[in-house]
Amino acid sequence: MEFELQCERCGACCRHPGEVRLEPEEVASIAAFLHLKEEDFIEAHTRLRKDRRGLALNEMDDQSCVFLAGNSCVIQKVKPRQCREFPNRWVNLLWGKVPLAAMQRDYPMLFGCSAFKTFLNSRKSPPD
Repeated sequence: MEFELQCERCGACCRHPGEVRLEPEEVASIAAFLHLKEEDFIEAHTRLRKDRRGLALNEMDDQSCVFLAGNSCVIQKVKPRQCREFPNRWVNLLWGKVPLAAMQRDYPMLFGCSAFKTFLNSRKSPPD
């Protein structure tokens, strides 16, 4: 069974420390959306990923996403695939396959997500 959670735009995932990886085509679309040259976008809003295999979005001093404003994503229309797939990709990869305690330990950003909290509340019994 595949789950389709509806984002409630709580912004919790955007406040969680982590690495938002960018696909090469996402750099171009975000830069165009922001009316920036790709080089200027890269310099101002990205950094080299930890694995040194591409770019990731910068974070603010509090580790939130550089494009978070209140609970809104400034680049919502062109946000990276990693962001568009949250929380569904994680839920569908983990639910029923990983114990809830392990999910909470290893994927704490899920437990801050309003859509995931709604999902949990709708379940009669979580997986062991």
